[in-house]
Parts: sequence; C-alpha cells; structure tokens
Amino acid sequence: MRYKVILVLMTVLLLTACKPGETWKSITSWLSSKSDLKTPLPAGSTVTAITGNQQLTIFAAASLKDAFQEIGQDFETANPGVKVTFNFAGSQTLSTQITLGATADVFASANHAEMDKLITGGMVRQDASMDFLTNRLVVILSPDNPAKIATLHDLTRAGLKILTADETVPAGKYTLEVLKKLSADPSFGDDFITLVLNNLVSKENDVKLVVAKVQLGEADAGFAYFSDTVAASQLKFLEIPARDNVIARYPIAFLNNSTQDELARSFLGYILSPAGQEILKKWGFDPISRQEILS
Repeated sequence: MRYKVILVLMTVLLLTACKPGETWKSITSWLSSKSDLKTPLPAGSTVTAITGNQQLTIFAAASLKDAFQEIGQDFETANPGVKVTFNFAGSQTLSTQITLGATADVFASANHAEMDKLITGGMVRQDASMDFLTNRLVVILSPDNPAKIATLHDLTRAGLKILTADETVPAGKYTLEVLKKLSADPSFGDDFITLVLNNLVSKENDVKLVVAKVQLGEADAGFAYFSDTVAASQLKFLEIPARDNVIARYPIAFLNNSTQDELARSFLGYILSPAGQEILKKWGFDPISRQEILS
C-alpha cells in the first residue's frame, strides 16, 4: 500500500515538472514502467495526490460521456476536494465555445479538425495534443427493428427512416466518408450513398442524439460509434466492413490558459494509466498504447 501511494505522489511531481512539450512522453514513459499502478489512489489511503478545493473543467466529445463520467468519479474519489465538471457536446460546438472564451482545462475531441482549430488559434500547443483512443462507426437499429433491417444493403430500401449526425459533427463527417467508401465498393454499388441519403430524415447536432432517437423508435436506423452500442446495450447494430469503415482517432490536450495546470496533467496521466485504459475499453473504445504514443 505504501509503495503504491509513493508511486501516485511521484506521478504528480512528474506531471507538474514537465514542460508542455515534454508532457506526453514523460507521462507515458513513467507509466509504462509502473504496471502495478491500478487505481488513481489506493482504496482506504489517507494520502491524496492533490488536495484542497479545486475544480477541473473538461470539454469532451459527446461520445466520451459514459467513459469520462466514470473516470471523473474515480479521479474525484482519489482526490478529495477536487470537483471534475464536464461539458459534453459535439466537438465542433466545444471548440467554438473555447474559441469564444469559454473556460476549460482539458479538451478531448472526436477528430483532429476541431483540435487543430485550437492549435491554430494558439489555445493549445501542438506538442501538448495527442491521440489517446480510436473508435469506429456502426449502424444502430431500433430496439424491436420493425423495419426488419438485416444487412447494410437494406438501408437503401425506400421508406426507411435513417438518422446521422450533421456533417459539421465528427460522427457526421465520418458517416459521409463511410457512405462514399461503400458506394465505391462493387458489392454495394455506386448509387448506395444516394439511396441511403434519400431515407435520411434528420441530421443531429451530436451522435448521442442519434442514439437517443433510435432508442425511442423515432427512426429505423442511425449511424453511430461502436462505443455507443456499449452504452446503449439494448440496441442491435450492423458492423461496417473494415475495408469501408473509418477509424476515428480522438486527440486530447490541456489548454494553454488552464488555471488548473497541475490538476489537468494529473487527469491526463490517469487516463493513460492501466485503470484509465481499462475504463475506456469497458465503454467500447480502443485505447492507443503507450508504446505507440512514444514512437
């Protein structure tokens, strides 16, 4: 127990000592050698990594909601007096809010485009941003599947009600990429995208709205992330062939103007720890290995 507490305190010292450009390699190098660090702080210990009443504000893509809420609860338990506040929305909405002056300590996006806007705007250092997980698209179906959709080809059937995220949202952009790739696939035909989009009844502001409406039976099918099928386990879904799918890479970074620099780096360190990685896997994401981050 004492050894694990010392490990946690050492990681905090490391995180606070790092210059922004050195943060990720320092964190991952240290964590890679500490395989027994299973939790942010050992249960029952009276020693905390960070003390005092502090608030950490995380802006995160809507698809991360379930995983990040669990990670946030663990982080608060490990650090009494720390409150983790989340703002979940479409990545484009979050980057716009930050650009307009919203206060955030950490930003996790579902694509690079929105993170790049903040890097270009000087709000995030390029060397402070890294990809930390991947996701993929699937087609989710209404719980009772009244339309009897059995294959992707069925999505072209006239009269279906299909939902996607808006193309300004990462999930919406990925959906269009997938539909274009499927249309270029001889097994689907070049009119596949046209026929599917003819059945489109709504474009939502974030992927969680797509999931919610399909759950309620307001649509027959929708394009969402695989991770959404874990959070909404009652939904059936269709896999998209790997050759036609898009792998979404999620970047994360702390903001230059964060007033909780130490706390933000500690939170990021926990995400990269074995415990944080297991939570991401639990919710259907594929964490990017520390070896890949370091390469």
